[in-house]
Amino acid sequence: MKRFGLLPRIILAIIAGIIIGTFTPEWFIRVLATFNGLFGNFLGFAIPLIIIGFIAPGIGSIGRGAGKLLGMTTAIAYLSTIIAGLLAFFAAQALYPAILSNQASKAFDDPSKALLKPFFEVEMAPIMGVMTALLLAFALGLGMAALKGNTLQNVMVEFREIVEMIIEKIIIPLLPIHIFGIFANMTQGGQVSAIISVFAKVFVMIIILHILYLCVQYTAAGTLRKQNPFTMLKTMLPAYFTALGTQSSASTIPVTLDRAKKIGAKERIADFSVPLLATIHLSGSTITLVSCAMAVMLLQNEAYSFGSMLPFILMLGITMVAAPGVPGGAVMAAIGLLDTMLGFNSTMLSLMIALYLAQDSFGTACNVTGDGALTAIVDKLNK
Repeated sequence: MKRFGLLPRIILAIIAGIIIGTFTPEWFIRVLATFNGLFGNFLGFAIPLIIIGFIAPGIGSIGRGAGKLLGMTTAIAYLSTIIAGLLAFFAAQALYPAILSNQASKAFDDPSKALLKPFFEVEMAPIMGVMTALLLAFALGLGMAALKGNTLQNVMVEFREIVEMIIEKIIIPLLPIHIFGIFANMTQGGQVSAIISVFAKVFVMIIILHILYLCVQYTAAGTLRKQNPFTMLKTMLPAYFTALGTQSSASTIPVTLDRAKKIGAKERIADFSVPLLATIHLSGSTITLVSCAMAVMLLQNEAYSFGSMLPFILMLGITMVAAPGVPGGAVMAAIGLLDTMLGFNSTMLSLMIALYLAQDSFGTACNVTGDGALTAIVDKLNK
């Protein structure tokens, strides 16, 4: 299976999940759901460890340049997220009046209710939240960089080796099975096809925007590094398809990290930037949220303008920082903004959740694939 390659295994898992989900009895899907529950809980437990294990020693090893690298990476990620939101706004403003002119408003229940539940669950609570892990990693890394001692740095390097063993021996081998179970359960529940049947035009536009923006990101990275942007993008495809199944930027960190190094990013830069970008770079999710929000507003005959959407886009980049660790977390984190800044009522929120969850994995896939381009840019700009 190792020789088969990760990307073919992921594609095979997706296809098999869709096929199996159409005719397999309920008990078998629940067996897969039980595995997914256990594996998902383990991933949730491991995510803070991955963040600390990679970011803290990464900052510490960079030394005096750590503060500069941290600020540059954060600024580039936030700028990318805002540009993505503006792209979605102008595309929706130009296209929605035409492509959605004859669409009727329909409400949906939360599609996650259609998924079969596992036979049992084992709680594997993480030692801390994603944001807490990120802050701790910053504090430890910057502290080690300032003190320039070797004791704690050596401990953190060994801790990173332990995390890498967990990734290599447990997470990577089981990822295709996890993705297989996710797609089988989604297909059996039928919620994706029911939602997309109404929002197909919006869905297609969002995917096109994702691809367009990835091309923009890799064109910028390729031009800066004098590399073929499409070759770089092709190298990152395993990360895209992994995120497509897991629906979590943080859970895809191991694959994204491996691919980022293969497109030429230095190991020490990738070890620092990829886990950080998985938490703060949300270009795909922003495209999806802005596009979905404007579609719901149009279907509900609610007015929108650049003046009302710009503050919403600016706040999305901040509010959703902790969302990548949780599948579907972006829309849940954005509910408060939709309510307070755009005036969404309960019906509009229901529509928003339904539309977003139907293609959450594609936004996440755009997020993590773009992380490779931004890592390459940071690597080039870092002196």
